[in-house]
Amino acid sequence: MAQAQASQLFDRPAELLQRLIQFDTTNPPGNELACIQFIRGLLENAGIEARILAKDPVRPNVIARLRGEGRAAPLLLYGHVDVVTTAGQAWAVPPFEGRISDGYLWGRGALDMKGGVAMMLAAFLRAHHTKVSLPGDVIFAAVSDEEALGGVGAKYLVEEHSAEFGGVRYALGEFGGFTLTVTKKRFFPIQVAEKQACWMKATVRGPGGHGSMPVRGGAMAALARFLARLDRSRLPVHITPVARQMFGTMASAIGGARGKILAQLLNPQLTNALLSQLGARSRTFDPLLHNTVSPTVLHGSAKINVIPGEVSVELDGRLLPGFKPEHILAELRAVSGPGVEYEVMHYDPGPADPDMGLFDTLAGVLHETDPRATAVPLMLTGTSDARFFSRLGIQTYGFTPMELPDDFRFIETIHSADERIPVESVGFGTDAIYRVLQRFL
Repeated sequence: MAQAQASQLFDRPAELLQRLIQFDTTNPPGNELACIQFIRGLLENAGIEARILAKDPVRPNVIARLRGEGRAAPLLLYGHVDVVTTAGQAWAVPPFEGRISDGYLWGRGALDMKGGVAMMLAAFLRAHHTKVSLPGDVIFAAVSDEEALGGVGAKYLVEEHSAEFGGVRYALGEFGGFTLTVTKKRFFPIQVAEKQACWMKATVRGPGGHGSMPVRGGAMAALARFLARLDRSRLPVHITPVARQMFGTMASAIGGARGKILAQLLNPQLTNALLSQLGARSRTFDPLLHNTVSPTVLHGSAKINVIPGEVSVELDGRLLPGFKPEHILAELRAVSGPGVEYEVMHYDPGPADPDMGLFDTLAGVLHETDPRATAVPLMLTGTSDARFFSRLGIQTYGFTPMELPDDFRFIETIHSADERIPVESVGFGTDAIYRVLQRFL
């Protein structure tokens, strides 16, 4: 692509996203270098200084800054260019082609999160090109390695280059600003918080021996009983401030009997019973009201003819803001009873309470696009690079706005086969972010 064409890609954000998708940045191994160099080329061709910061030379990050009027603290826009694997998935289109079909742009990363990077980069370049008045400096960062703990990406930037983010109070990252329809009422969830990763191992022991001499009630059976209890149980209900504001606002907007029913999700004595009646929507709401645990990796015997005396399962735990590993361990012990040993393998702490200072500005921008829709705060059930920037006192808002069809299953489409985004949504998000850049006081 000629530089002259590339310099105008901010006017064609869907085409920009196509180019980003065409870089295979599957992590592992990542191979983000070519994609980051492409972004750097766009910035420098537009006359913007762009710096490469890298812990690993083949997995760099790029950062650039537009100068503002100094009336507001700098605003950070950041997103990751690595994507998860497509292995074992049956795609209708090649996942790195960037094909446009049926009104959608298809490809790995269309939602997570090259789509968001394209929106941010296009808005950033447009602000430079139009010389729009910016209340404060705007910093853009495209990073590597978000999908694998961020060691050479955001974590590295925060630990080794924190001065680049001096004075930043707010940032825009993933996910949020997409349309969500509940009982025919439209909402714009804006992510303001996220759960914390707490990976654990549960181990049980029992008599072992030769596979030809069966053992009844051994370690394997004990583990099976534990997994069955875990499958049947929910951990205790917890109503966090973000969940209270989210469901309370949604209930008020919906109104009537349905609104009153939704509001009862905030009553811990009724929460689980109501979730059980919500069908598919329960999968979205349930993790916002509980600490959760998913069994993922089993360890048993190394040989088929050896009955193990020790078996274990790795557990992907996700903690609500304000909770710590000891809290979820206590909840797990109440489910498992005695005989199960727990070990915390990895814990990524996050802030307990969000800073909502920019929420009304973001909500106002979205309200302009659809006055009938209501903005609500959202908690991400997973984790993002926001947890690293929070160490610098930076509040991230998930804000990659998208207008989605009512039947589009946004969460289920992320990381899955046939990941895609409505073409018009890329321009919609770019326009929304561009307006935010003009009014982030």
